[in-house]
Amino acid sequence: MNKRILWIFALFVLELCAIILVFQVLTSVECRLTSIEGACRALRGLVVRAASVFAALGILLFARPAIWHQLRDLSAAPGARGWLGVHLAGLVLIFAPLLFVSAAEVNAQFAPIFACLVAGALLAAMGGLFWLMPPAHWVTWLRAQRFTQLSILALALLIPDLATALEPLWSVDLLSRLTFFATAITLSLISRDVVVQPEFALIGSDGFVVEVASQCSGIEGFALITGFLTIYAILFRDTLRPLRFWGVVLPLALLCSWVFNIIRISALILIGARVSPELAVNGFHSFAGWLFFTVLALGVLVVVQAIPWLHRAAPVARGTAPPLRQDWSVARIVPFIVFMVSGIVVQAFFADPALGYPLQALALAGALLYFRAAFAALDWAFDPLAIAAGLGIAVFWIALAPVGEGSANSAIAALGPVALTAWIICRIVGTAMLVPVVEEAFFRGYVLARLDSGTLASRIAAVAVSSALFGLLHGRIVAAGLAGVVLALVMLRRGRLTDAIVAHGVANLLIALVALWRGDWALI
Repeated sequence: MNKRILWIFALFVLELCAIILVFQVLTSVECRLTSIEGACRALRGLVVRAASVFAALGILLFARPAIWHQLRDLSAAPGARGWLGVHLAGLVLIFAPLLFVSAAEVNAQFAPIFACLVAGALLAAMGGLFWLMPPAHWVTWLRAQRFTQLSILALALLIPDLATALEPLWSVDLLSRLTFFATAITLSLISRDVVVQPEFALIGSDGFVVEVASQCSGIEGFALITGFLTIYAILFRDTLRPLRFWGVVLPLALLCSWVFNIIRISALILIGARVSPELAVNGFHSFAGWLFFTVLALGVLVVVQAIPWLHRAAPVARGTAPPLRQDWSVARIVPFIVFMVSGIVVQAFFADPALGYPLQALALAGALLYFRAAFAALDWAFDPLAIAAGLGIAVFWIALAPVGEGSANSAIAALGPVALTAWIICRIVGTAMLVPVVEEAFFRGYVLARLDSGTLASRIAAVAVSSALFGLLHGRIVAAGLAGVVLALVMLRRGRLTDAIVAHGVANLLIALVALWRGDWALI
């Protein structure tokens, strides 16, 4: 057995944990105290997304032994040692700034530290991957599985967005009061001096009292459970019993997450009261929560896999796949990953991410151009109902939109006439022509199709999950989620994804034109 790959993966996980420990626990970077808050938060989100991707990759290798075996065999021939040097150089670049900047000055001097972190992360990631095995072997591994790995990557990248969307749950009085009440009972078993004030989100014991904000409340546990269960359901769609899985496993898993969160909060308060207040406060940070809840989510999946009641017999294997550029299974996934990654880059390197939209549109155009044969092979036909559905979605979206904030468009308004005209053209073309194709191919063409096994229960679950994920991507989760349901029904009506693409394009075009008329690009 090739143990080298296990040691390298373990090394990567330890390196990620070390980065989190150094820059959050030991130096405590606070983005709001830096001069580049937006870039700082984007970088922090990138670390969380990386942790989600690592966990999702573990689920994939666990669910698909053939993928794991091929990866193990291909990695037996390591990449050139020069890539190890690149990896180590990246790690040095990440940690080097702390040799010259004290922990107290990290926030004030974060701009140059940010440049080192980004450059170091790119070098460490590239060097580590190609040290594990040569680039040609990575291509072989991806092509052999028709890029299934990338679909899991795309879903894992959405999990932090799910956590952000669920943060308002902490403001629900019933949930927060139940959590505080249960935590108080747990603490009272060990300590007599317990302070609980749910209305102010305060809880403590033995003189140590903390305010538990939404981003530190453990709500991310709900997101991780839901996200990883979705990935598991897609991977095991051919053998999973959807009604039992979503109706029994999901509620029980969320309950386990809530109980685990109570234990976590209680433990951190006791640590703060009796060991180290600083350690406890840093432990409340979302990074620590992500690590703990990721372990819990993976544990739930191990239990699910061991219960035969949740599974049925597997179907026969598929036939030979078409060439890559024409492979619909790949074309549904890769452009969406380009969409997500380009969005992360724009968030990190532009003070106002909207200014970077032309670069994102260019990346999407390139991805769609590469897979043009696969999209051209779809059944493109006129459907008046699709157009009507798109108009209805647009009216619904515009009518329920919150009032746009001027600050969100100030950077765009400051552009010169030529630059502003070019930006508007890119924004409208990207919004109305590129984004609908990319998003529908992934959410309806891939996620919904993968979850829908033909039964009524699986179809309902497929529509619900794909629409919820679609809503997460757009911030306004309820409005976008309902729009996702309509788009799913448009596609299912005649079994044509192109109908959903047309409806989505019509909706986005009308919304973009209204945004242009109002001068409020936050509407999109």
